[in-house]
Amino acid sequence: MKKFDDNYILVSDMVEDEYYPNFLVEKVQDIIKKVITVLESGETNIEVIQEYLDEMTIEINDIQEQFEENNSEIESIARDSIAVTIEYILEWFNINIDLETALQERDW
Repeated sequence: MKKFDDNYILVSDMVEDEYYPNFLVEKVQDIIKKVITVLESGETNIEVIQEYLDEMTIEINDIQEQFEENNSEIESIARDSIAVTIEYILEWFNINIDLETALQERDW
């Protein structure tokens, strides 16, 4: 079982940008960490991993309104930051899922 890169900052562009409320960035990070936990457990079944990616993406979809309520939104920088993070995670664990497929449930 491979441990995730402790030095990697999830959604780093969102972390660094004051436009995104810290507590919501932390929510996004926590949602993504659920997928990392599954991958760290040794899961390699692409269908199972995709189910977790879909759940993650739907959870992020569901907090969009919270961003808006806090004068923010999941827009280009956030979308790119999430995508870069997911791409890194998939590469780290050698999971062969196309990024567009990995994030197929997104509505942001």
